[in-house]
Amino acid sequence: MKRIGLLTSGGDAPGMNAAIRAVVRGAIYNGLEVFGIERGFDGLIAGEIFEMDRKSVSDIIHRGGTVLKTARSTQFMEEQGFRMALNMLESFQIEGLVIIGGNGSLHGALDLVKAGVKVIGLPGTIDNDLPFTDETIGFDTSVNTVLSAVGKIRDTSHSHDRTTVVEVMGRECGDIAIVAGLTGGAEMILIPERTVDMNAVCRTLVENRNNGKMSSIIIKAEGVDITTAELEQTIREKTGLDTKMVILGYVQRGGSPTARDRMLASVMGYEAVRLLISGEYNKAVGFRNNDVVSYDLQEAMQMKKKSLLPLSDISDILSK
Repeated sequence: MKRIGLLTSGGDAPGMNAAIRAVVRGAIYNGLEVFGIERGFDGLIAGEIFEMDRKSVSDIIHRGGTVLKTARSTQFMEEQGFRMALNMLESFQIEGLVIIGGNGSLHGALDLVKAGVKVIGLPGTIDNDLPFTDETIGFDTSVNTVLSAVGKIRDTSHSHDRTTVVEVMGRECGDIAIVAGLTGGAEMILIPERTVDMNAVCRTLVENRNNGKMSSIIIKAEGVDITTAELEQTIREKTGLDTKMVILGYVQRGGSPTARDRMLASVMGYEAVRLLISGEYNKAVGFRNNDVVSYDLQEAMQMKKKSLLPLSDISDILSK
């Protein structure tokens, strides 16, 4: 293998640039040519492909987002768009492809594998919802962003004797809510993995008030089957408590990556290069028990996600 391609796809995540840097410099060190593909699969279809060198990735390890840009591609899911993507890889003589992204991006990678493309997938998503890795690139930074916001929200909630519902990202995975809730001292954590009992929620808040706790923080994952607005209204109507909601939104995706995310991205990015030059293709690279690992891509995507529910149980106990 002499020439590889690199793209980021789906939602951006802090640490993607550190992974890009590791792949580019690791590949060049090992005698490979590296071609960056802008705007994910859409850019691949459109031929937005350029050669990268060491200077291309200077001064980016600390930057959020992705210098290669990203997109969610509908064209790639259509036969014509998919064929155009394969044609571009052939035209640029790209022999191996590193894809950094989340669930949808890595399922797109599987489609390429079935078409004969040699692929390595890296887990780049704040949601931490990929089953083959303990942590995804961007998760730690996102949790710390939520913690910073919750600290500020708690100040004003305490000042006004207020209950505040804070919605965090994560799609159908509650990991951001669980870790941020536990480490941020939230009075309650609501996640998609558990059915929300509104009677229990309201009863707990009233009991807290009766015991002298006049303000509360509820961390709610976006995938919970009740909207944040409905939750806020129900609490206010059933308890009479002054209740507000805060939806943190895309602020959770931005910002300079933490040391943890930079480290994960760097070691996984270099492992992607090592696998390619070793002739090991169609792998998903992850991090298990503080060590870099790799699995067959299809098997990796079929694994069962490790649950963080025990941390939620601990949070419930400590919040009393």
